[in-house]
Amino acid sequence: MELWESGERHVSWAARSMPVLTAIGERFALERPFDGLAIAACLHVTAETAVLMGALKAGGATIALAASNPLSTQDDVAATLREYGVAVHARAGVDRATYYRHIHQALDVEPDLVLDDGCDLVNILHTERTDLLGRVGGGCEETTTGIIRLRQMAAEGALRFPVVAVNDTRTKRMFDNRYGTGQSTLDGIMRATNTMLAGRTVVVAGFGYCGRGVAERAKGLGARVIVTEIDAVKALDATLQGYEVRPMARAAPSGDLFVTVTGNRDVITAEHLAVMKDGAILANAGHFDVEIDVRALDELASEVHRGVRPNTDEYVMPDGRRLLLLAEGRLVNLTAAEGHPAAVMDMSFSAQALAVAWLARERSGLEPGVYDVPEHIDHEVAGLKLAATGISIDVLTEEQEDYLHSWRVGS
Repeated sequence: MELWESGERHVSWAARSMPVLTAIGERFALERPFDGLAIAACLHVTAETAVLMGALKAGGATIALAASNPLSTQDDVAATLREYGVAVHARAGVDRATYYRHIHQALDVEPDLVLDDGCDLVNILHTERTDLLGRVGGGCEETTTGIIRLRQMAAEGALRFPVVAVNDTRTKRMFDNRYGTGQSTLDGIMRATNTMLAGRTVVVAGFGYCGRGVAERAKGLGARVIVTEIDAVKALDATLQGYEVRPMARAAPSGDLFVTVTGNRDVITAEHLAVMKDGAILANAGHFDVEIDVRALDELASEVHRGVRPNTDEYVMPDGRRLLLLAEGRLVNLTAAEGHPAAVMDMSFSAQALAVAWLARERSGLEPGVYDVPEHIDHEVAGLKLAATGISIDVLTEEQEDYLHSWRVGS
Protein backbone atom coordinates (compact mmCIF):
# COMPACT_ATOMS: atom_id res chain seq x y z
CA MET A 1 0.00 0.00 0.00
CA GLU A 2 3.01 2.33 0.32
CA LEU A 3 2.94 2.53 -3.51
CA TRP A 4 -0.42 4.29 -3.66
CA GLU A 5 0.99 7.82 -4.03
CA SER A 6 3.02 6.71 -7.04
CA GLY A 7 -0.10 5.07 -8.42
CA GLU A 8 -2.12 8.22 -7.88
CA ARG A 9 0.35 10.18 -10.03
CA HIS A 10 0.22 7.44 -12.63
CA VAL A 11 -3.59 7.46 -12.77
CA SER A 12 -3.79 11.26 -12.83
CA TRP A 13 -1.40 11.35 -15.79
CA ALA A 14 -3.55 8.84 -17.70
CA ALA A 15 -6.75 10.75 -16.88
CA ARG A 16 -5.37 13.84 -18.63
CA SER A 17 -5.62 11.95 -21.92
CA MET A 18 -9.04 10.45 -21.13
CA PRO A 19 -11.47 13.39 -21.22
CA VAL A 20 -14.38 11.38 -22.61
CA LEU A 21 -14.31 8.74 -19.88
CA THR A 22 -13.83 11.46 -17.26
CA ALA A 23 -16.97 13.23 -18.54
CA ILE A 24 -18.90 9.95 -18.51
CA GLY A 25 -17.82 9.41 -14.90
CA GLU A 26 -19.20 12.84 -14.01
CA ARG A 27 -22.47 11.95 -15.73
CA PHE A 28 -22.63 8.64 -13.85
CA ALA A 29 -22.13 10.47 -10.55
CA LEU A 30 -25.39 12.32 -11.24
CA GLU A 31 -27.39 9.47 -12.80
CA ARG A 32 -26.15 6.63 -10.50
CA PRO A 33 -26.90 3.80 -13.00
CA PHE A 34 -25.22 1.15 -10.82
CA ASP A 35 -26.74 1.88 -7.42
CA GLY A 36 -27.12 -1.39 -5.55
CA LEU A 37 -25.19 -3.41 -8.15
CA ALA A 38 -21.96 -5.35 -7.70
CA ILE A 39 -19.51 -5.66 -10.59
CA ALA A 40 -16.73 -8.27 -10.85
CA ALA A 41 -14.05 -7.34 -13.38
CA CYS A 42 -11.11 -9.22 -14.85
CA LEU A 43 -9.04 -6.60 -16.66
CA HIS A 44 -5.44 -5.46 -17.00
CA VAL A 45 -4.75 -3.50 -13.82
CA THR A 46 -3.31 -0.37 -15.39
CA ALA A 47 -3.74 3.36 -14.90
CA GLU A 48 -6.28 3.50 -17.73
CA THR A 49 -8.33 0.73 -16.11
CA ALA A 50 -8.27 2.73 -12.88
CA VAL A 51 -10.00 5.63 -14.67
CA LEU A 52 -12.71 3.21 -15.85
CA MET A 53 -13.13 1.79 -12.35
CA GLY A 54 -13.47 5.34 -11.02
CA ALA A 55 -16.27 6.09 -13.49
CA LEU A 56 -18.20 2.93 -12.57
CA LYS A 57 -17.74 3.54 -8.85
CA ALA A 58 -18.98 7.12 -9.31
CA GLY A 59 -22.13 5.53 -10.76
CA GLY A 60 -22.76 3.64 -7.53
CA ALA A 61 -21.17 0.25 -8.27
CA THR A 62 -19.49 -2.02 -5.74
CA ILE A 63 -16.43 -3.32 -7.62
CA ALA A 64 -14.04 -6.25 -7.23
CA LEU A 65 -11.17 -6.36 -9.73
CA ALA A 66 -8.77 -9.15 -10.70
CA ALA A 67 -6.03 -9.03 -13.33
CA SER A 68 -6.55 -10.56 -16.78
CA ASN A 69 -2.83 -11.30 -17.18
CA PRO A 70 -0.30 -12.31 -14.49
CA LEU A 71 2.37 -9.96 -15.82
CA SER A 72 0.39 -6.84 -16.72
CA THR A 73 -0.52 -5.56 -13.24
CA GLN A 74 0.92 -2.20 -12.20
CA ASP A 75 1.26 -2.64 -8.42
CA ASP A 76 1.16 1.07 -7.66
CA VAL A 77 -2.13 1.38 -9.55
CA ALA A 78 -3.53 -1.60 -7.62
CA ALA A 79 -2.68 0.17 -4.37
CA THR A 80 -4.35 3.38 -5.55
CA LEU A 81 -7.51 1.50 -6.52
CA ARG A 82 -7.68 0.13 -2.99
CA GLU A 83 -7.58 3.73 -1.76
CA TYR A 84 -10.48 4.47 -4.16
CA GLY A 85 -12.51 1.72 -2.46
CA VAL A 86 -12.17 -0.89 -5.20
CA ALA A 87 -11.44 -4.43 -3.95
CA VAL A 88 -8.32 -5.38 -5.96
CA HIS A 89 -7.06 -8.96 -6.19
CA ALA A 90 -3.92 -8.61 -8.30
CA ARG A 91 -0.16 -8.40 -8.04
CA ALA A 92 2.52 -8.25 -10.73
CA GLY A 93 4.26 -11.51 -11.60
CA VAL A 94 2.04 -14.02 -9.80
CA ASP A 95 2.02 -17.69 -10.80
CA ARG A 96 -0.87 -19.32 -12.66
CA ALA A 97 -2.52 -20.74 -9.55
CA THR A 98 -2.54 -17.34 -7.82
CA TYR A 99 -3.88 -15.70 -10.97
CA TYR A 100 -6.95 -17.95 -10.93
CA ARG A 101 -7.33 -17.60 -7.16
CA HIS A 102 -7.57 -13.84 -7.66
CA ILE A 103 -10.39 -14.31 -10.18
CA HIS A 104 -12.28 -16.44 -7.68
CA GLN A 105 -11.76 -13.74 -5.02
CA ALA A 106 -13.22 -11.12 -7.36
CA LEU A 107 -16.25 -13.35 -7.94
CA ASP A 108 -16.79 -13.58 -4.19
CA VAL A 109 -18.44 -10.15 -4.47
CA GLU A 110 -21.44 -12.08 -5.93
CA PRO A 111 -21.70 -9.90 -9.03
CA ASP A 112 -24.78 -8.61 -10.80
CA LEU A 113 -22.61 -7.66 -13.81
CA VAL A 114 -19.19 -8.78 -15.00
CA LEU A 115 -16.45 -7.22 -17.13
CA ASP A 116 -13.99 -9.57 -18.79
CA ASP A 117 -10.84 -9.37 -20.89
CA GLY A 118 -10.15 -12.76 -22.42
CA CYS A 119 -13.16 -14.70 -21.05
CA ASP A 120 -11.34 -16.32 -18.11
CA LEU A 121 -13.76 -14.88 -15.55
CA VAL A 122 -16.83 -15.90 -17.57
CA ASN A 123 -15.32 -19.34 -18.13
CA ILE A 124 -14.81 -19.84 -14.38
CA LEU A 125 -18.38 -18.69 -13.71
CA HIS A 126 -19.68 -21.37 -16.08
CA THR A 127 -17.41 -24.19 -14.85
CA GLU A 128 -16.46 -23.64 -11.21
CA ARG A 129 -18.75 -20.92 -9.79
CA THR A 130 -22.08 -21.99 -11.25
CA ASP A 131 -23.74 -21.11 -7.94
CA LEU A 132 -23.42 -17.44 -8.96
CA LEU A 133 -24.92 -17.72 -12.45
CA GLY A 134 -28.48 -17.09 -11.32
CA ARG A 135 -27.48 -13.66 -10.02
CA VAL A 136 -25.39 -12.43 -12.98
CA GLY A 137 -27.50 -10.27 -15.27
CA GLY A 138 -24.92 -9.74 -18.01
CA GLY A 139 -21.39 -8.87 -18.92
CA CYS A 140 -19.03 -7.15 -21.32
CA GLU A 141 -16.02 -8.62 -23.15
CA GLU A 142 -13.12 -6.44 -24.28
CA THR A 143 -10.96 -8.67 -26.50
CA THR A 144 -11.02 -10.55 -29.80
CA THR A 145 -9.88 -13.73 -28.04
CA GLY A 146 -12.68 -13.46 -25.50
CA ILE A 147 -15.34 -12.90 -28.15
CA ILE A 148 -14.19 -16.01 -30.03
CA ARG A 149 -14.64 -18.08 -26.87
CA LEU A 150 -18.00 -16.49 -26.02
CA ARG A 151 -19.46 -17.04 -29.50
CA GLN A 152 -18.48 -20.70 -29.25
CA MET A 153 -20.16 -20.93 -25.85
CA ALA A 154 -23.29 -19.34 -27.28
CA ALA A 155 -23.28 -21.67 -30.32
CA GLU A 156 -23.13 -24.67 -27.99
CA GLY A 157 -25.93 -23.30 -25.79
CA ALA A 158 -23.56 -23.04 -22.82
CA LEU A 159 -23.64 -19.27 -22.26
CA ARG A 160 -26.06 -18.47 -19.45
CA PHE A 161 -26.36 -14.67 -19.62
CA PRO A 162 -26.12 -11.86 -22.19
CA VAL A 163 -22.64 -10.52 -22.98
CA VAL A 164 -21.92 -7.35 -24.94
CA ALA A 165 -19.05 -7.62 -27.44
CA VAL A 166 -17.31 -4.33 -26.70
CA ASN A 167 -14.37 -5.48 -28.83
CA ASP A 168 -16.52 -5.41 -31.95
CA THR A 169 -17.35 -1.71 -31.97
CA ARG A 170 -15.86 0.32 -34.80
CA THR A 171 -14.08 2.64 -32.37
CA LYS A 172 -12.51 -0.35 -30.58
CA ARG A 173 -11.37 -2.26 -33.65
CA MET A 174 -10.25 0.72 -35.66
CA PHE A 175 -8.41 2.66 -32.95
CA ASP A 176 -7.65 0.39 -29.99
CA ASN A 177 -6.82 -2.75 -31.95
CA ARG A 178 -5.08 -1.05 -34.85
CA TYR A 179 -3.35 2.03 -33.47
CA GLY A 180 -3.13 1.01 -29.84
CA THR A 181 -1.82 -2.50 -30.41
CA GLY A 182 0.45 -1.37 -33.24
CA GLN A 183 2.20 1.31 -31.19
CA SER A 184 2.31 -0.45 -27.82
CA THR A 185 3.55 -3.76 -29.25
CA LEU A 186 6.55 -2.16 -30.91
CA ASP A 187 7.08 -0.04 -27.78
CA GLY A 188 7.35 -3.22 -25.69
CA ILE A 189 9.69 -4.90 -28.17
CA MET A 190 12.03 -1.91 -28.32
CA ARG A 191 12.06 -1.47 -24.52
CA ALA A 192 12.92 -5.15 -24.09
CA THR A 193 15.58 -5.40 -26.81
CA ASN A 194 16.67 -1.88 -27.81
CA THR A 195 16.74 -3.23 -31.36
CA MET A 196 16.54 -1.07 -34.49
CA LEU A 197 13.76 -2.09 -36.86
CA ALA A 198 14.91 -0.16 -39.92
CA GLY A 199 16.27 -2.62 -42.45
CA ARG A 200 15.16 -5.68 -40.45
CA THR A 201 12.61 -8.29 -41.53
CA VAL A 202 9.52 -8.40 -39.32
CA VAL A 203 7.12 -11.33 -39.63
CA VAL A 204 3.59 -10.48 -38.46
CA ALA A 205 1.37 -13.52 -37.90
CA GLY A 206 -2.23 -12.44 -38.45
CA PHE A 207 -3.61 -9.50 -40.40
CA GLY A 208 -6.71 -8.60 -38.45
CA TYR A 209 -6.98 -5.08 -37.05
CA CYS A 210 -4.25 -5.76 -34.47
CA GLY A 211 -1.89 -7.37 -36.97
CA ARG A 212 -2.53 -4.59 -39.45
CA GLY A 213 -1.54 -2.04 -36.83
CA VAL A 214 1.69 -3.88 -35.99
CA ALA A 215 2.57 -4.22 -39.69
CA GLU A 216 1.90 -0.53 -40.37
CA ARG A 217 3.99 0.67 -37.46
CA ALA A 218 6.88 -1.68 -38.33
CA LYS A 219 6.78 -0.59 -41.97
CA GLY A 220 6.76 3.04 -40.87
CA LEU A 221 9.96 2.43 -38.90
CA GLY A 222 11.71 1.10 -42.00
CA ALA A 223 11.23 -2.63 -41.58
CA ARG A 224 10.55 -5.11 -44.36
CA VAL A 225 7.29 -6.79 -43.34
CA ILE A 226 6.15 -10.32 -44.15
CA VAL A 227 2.57 -11.27 -43.22
CA THR A 228 1.30 -14.80 -42.53
CA GLU A 229 -2.43 -15.50 -42.68
CA ILE A 230 -5.05 -18.27 -42.90
CA ASP A 231 -7.81 -16.01 -44.27
CA ALA A 232 -7.71 -15.50 -48.04
CA VAL A 233 -9.43 -12.09 -47.93
CA LYS A 234 -7.06 -10.73 -45.27
CA ALA A 235 -4.07 -12.18 -47.13
CA LEU A 236 -5.23 -10.43 -50.31
CA ASP A 237 -5.69 -7.19 -48.37
CA ALA A 238 -2.11 -7.47 -47.05
CA THR A 239 -0.82 -8.13 -50.56
CA LEU A 240 -2.63 -5.12 -52.01
CA GLN A 241 -1.16 -2.96 -49.23
CA GLY A 242 2.31 -3.94 -50.39
CA TYR A 243 3.24 -6.61 -47.85
CA GLU A 244 4.75 -9.94 -48.81
CA VAL A 245 2.50 -12.82 -47.77
CA ARG A 246 3.94 -16.26 -47.01
CA PRO A 247 3.09 -19.33 -44.93
CA MET A 248 4.95 -19.34 -41.61
CA ALA A 249 7.10 -22.29 -42.73
CA ARG A 250 8.53 -20.13 -45.52
CA ALA A 251 8.72 -16.96 -43.44
CA ALA A 252 10.53 -18.57 -40.50
CA PRO A 253 14.05 -18.66 -42.04
CA SER A 254 13.82 -14.98 -43.10
CA GLY A 255 12.56 -13.17 -40.01
CA ASP A 256 14.61 -11.07 -37.61
CA LEU A 257 11.53 -10.36 -35.45
CA PHE A 258 8.33 -12.41 -35.18
CA VAL A 259 5.11 -10.97 -33.75
CA THR A 260 2.11 -13.27 -33.27
CA VAL A 261 -1.28 -11.57 -33.08
CA THR A 262 -3.85 -14.18 -34.12
CA GLY A 263 -5.87 -15.21 -31.06
CA ASN A 264 -5.04 -18.87 -31.81
CA ARG A 265 -2.54 -21.41 -30.51
CA ASP A 266 0.61 -22.97 -32.04
CA VAL A 267 1.26 -20.21 -34.53
CA ILE A 268 5.02 -20.64 -34.08
CA THR A 269 5.95 -24.27 -33.45
CA ALA A 270 9.06 -26.45 -33.17
CA GLU A 271 9.09 -26.77 -36.98
CA HIS A 272 9.52 -23.01 -37.32
CA LEU A 273 11.92 -22.60 -34.40
CA ALA A 274 14.25 -25.17 -35.96
CA VAL A 275 14.93 -23.00 -39.03
CA MET A 276 15.03 -19.49 -37.54
CA LYS A 277 18.22 -17.49 -37.85
CA ASP A 278 20.59 -16.71 -35.01
CA GLY A 279 19.31 -13.79 -32.92
CA ALA A 280 15.67 -14.02 -34.03
CA ILE A 281 13.30 -12.27 -31.61
CA LEU A 282 9.94 -13.85 -30.66
CA ALA A 283 7.12 -11.66 -29.33
CA ASN A 284 3.43 -12.31 -28.77
CA ALA A 285 0.74 -9.63 -28.92
CA GLY A 286 -2.21 -12.02 -28.67
CA HIS A 287 -4.10 -12.28 -25.40
CA PHE A 288 -2.96 -15.73 -24.22
CA ASP A 289 0.53 -17.24 -24.07
CA VAL A 290 -0.27 -20.07 -26.49
CA GLU A 291 0.62 -18.52 -29.84
CA ILE A 292 4.35 -19.26 -29.50
CA ASP A 293 5.04 -22.86 -28.41
CA VAL A 294 7.20 -22.00 -25.41
CA ARG A 295 7.26 -25.62 -24.25
CA ALA A 296 8.83 -26.67 -27.57
CA LEU A 297 11.34 -23.84 -27.22
CA ASP A 298 12.31 -25.16 -23.76
CA GLU A 299 12.68 -28.70 -25.09
CA LEU A 300 14.78 -27.65 -28.10
CA ALA A 301 17.18 -25.43 -26.17
CA SER A 302 20.46 -26.75 -24.78
CA GLU A 303 20.79 -23.68 -22.55
CA VAL A 304 18.42 -20.98 -21.32
CA HIS A 305 19.67 -17.63 -20.06
CA ARG A 306 16.91 -15.81 -18.16
CA GLY A 307 16.77 -12.03 -18.07
CA VAL A 308 19.59 -11.22 -20.51
CA ARG A 309 17.64 -7.95 -20.71
CA PRO A 310 14.44 -6.96 -18.91
CA ASN A 311 11.64 -9.25 -20.15
CA THR A 312 14.05 -11.06 -22.49
CA ASP A 313 15.13 -14.70 -22.19
CA GLU A 314 17.78 -16.24 -24.47
CA TYR A 315 17.37 -19.83 -25.67
CA VAL A 316 20.54 -21.40 -27.07
CA MET A 317 19.95 -24.17 -29.61
CA PRO A 318 22.30 -27.19 -29.88
CA ASP A 319 23.72 -25.75 -33.12
CA GLY A 320 24.62 -22.49 -31.35
CA ARG A 321 21.74 -20.37 -32.64
CA ARG A 322 20.22 -17.99 -30.06
CA LEU A 323 16.49 -17.26 -30.04
CA LEU A 324 15.19 -14.44 -27.86
CA LEU A 325 11.75 -14.82 -26.25
CA LEU A 326 10.11 -11.67 -24.93
CA ALA A 327 7.75 -11.49 -21.92
CA GLU A 328 7.65 -15.29 -21.50
CA GLY A 329 5.45 -15.43 -24.60
CA ARG A 330 2.76 -13.34 -22.92
CA LEU A 331 1.38 -9.99 -24.08
CA VAL A 332 4.53 -8.07 -24.89
CA ASN A 333 2.85 -4.65 -24.97
CA LEU A 334 1.55 -4.95 -21.41
CA THR A 335 4.49 -6.88 -19.95
CA ALA A 336 7.45 -5.05 -21.45
CA ALA A 337 5.65 -1.70 -21.88
CA GLU A 338 2.54 0.03 -20.51
CA GLY A 339 -0.10 -1.14 -22.95
CA HIS A 340 -2.11 1.15 -25.18
CA PRO A 341 -1.74 4.93 -24.86
CA ALA A 342 -4.36 6.47 -22.59
CA ALA A 343 -5.85 8.49 -25.45
CA VAL A 344 -6.75 5.25 -27.22
CA MET A 345 -8.14 3.59 -24.10
CA ASP A 346 -10.30 6.68 -23.56
CA MET A 347 -12.46 5.51 -26.46
CA SER A 348 -12.42 1.78 -25.66
CA PHE A 349 -13.23 2.24 -21.98
CA SER A 350 -15.84 4.91 -22.71
CA ALA A 351 -17.65 2.41 -24.93
CA GLN A 352 -17.22 -0.15 -22.15
CA ALA A 353 -18.67 2.18 -19.51
CA LEU A 354 -21.68 3.15 -21.63
CA ALA A 355 -22.27 -0.49 -22.61
CA VAL A 356 -22.29 -1.54 -18.94
CA ALA A 357 -24.81 1.21 -18.15
CA TRP A 358 -26.98 0.06 -21.07
CA LEU A 359 -26.73 -3.52 -19.84
CA ALA A 360 -27.69 -2.48 -16.31
CA ARG A 361 -30.91 -0.99 -17.75
CA GLU A 362 -31.76 -3.65 -20.32
CA ARG A 363 -30.44 -6.92 -18.85
CA SER A 364 -33.81 -8.21 -17.66
CA GLY A 365 -35.15 -8.21 -21.22
CA LEU A 366 -32.15 -9.89 -22.87
CA GLU A 367 -31.75 -13.59 -23.56
CA PRO A 368 -28.37 -15.31 -23.06
CA GLY A 369 -26.08 -14.68 -26.02
CA VAL A 370 -23.47 -12.33 -27.49
CA TYR A 371 -24.76 -8.84 -28.34
CA ASP A 372 -23.26 -6.02 -30.34
CA VAL A 373 -22.83 -2.68 -28.61
CA PRO A 374 -25.79 -0.49 -29.63
CA GLU A 375 -24.68 1.64 -32.56
CA HIS A 376 -25.67 4.90 -30.89
CA ILE A 377 -23.03 4.23 -28.18
CA ASP A 378 -20.26 3.86 -30.78
CA HIS A 379 -21.30 7.12 -32.46
CA GLU A 380 -21.61 8.90 -29.12
CA VAL A 381 -18.07 7.91 -28.12
CA ALA A 382 -16.63 9.02 -31.46
CA GLY A 383 -18.51 12.32 -31.28
CA LEU A 384 -17.40 13.01 -27.72
CA LYS A 385 -13.78 12.23 -28.64
CA LEU A 386 -13.88 14.64 -31.58
CA ALA A 387 -15.40 17.35 -29.39
CA ALA A 388 -12.77 16.79 -26.70
CA THR A 389 -9.99 17.26 -29.26
CA GLY A 390 -11.60 20.38 -30.77
CA ILE A 391 -12.45 18.78 -34.12
CA SER A 392 -15.73 19.58 -35.84
CA ILE A 393 -17.33 17.78 -38.79
CA ASP A 394 -20.02 18.51 -41.34
CA VAL A 395 -23.72 17.91 -40.64
CA LEU A 396 -26.19 16.76 -43.26
CA THR A 397 -28.68 19.33 -44.49
CA GLU A 398 -32.39 18.53 -44.50
CA GLU A 399 -32.23 18.02 -48.27
CA GLN A 400 -29.31 15.60 -47.93
CA GLU A 401 -31.16 13.62 -45.26
CA ASP A 402 -34.23 13.41 -47.53
CA TYR A 403 -32.06 12.28 -50.45
CA LEU A 404 -30.50 9.47 -48.46
CA HIS A 405 -33.93 8.20 -47.39
CA SER A 406 -35.64 8.45 -50.76
CA TRP A 407 -35.69 6.09 -53.72
CA ARG A 408 -37.58 8.42 -56.05
CA VAL A 409 -34.76 10.84 -56.96
CA GLY A 410 -32.49 9.62 -59.77
CA SER A 411 -29.79 11.17 -61.91
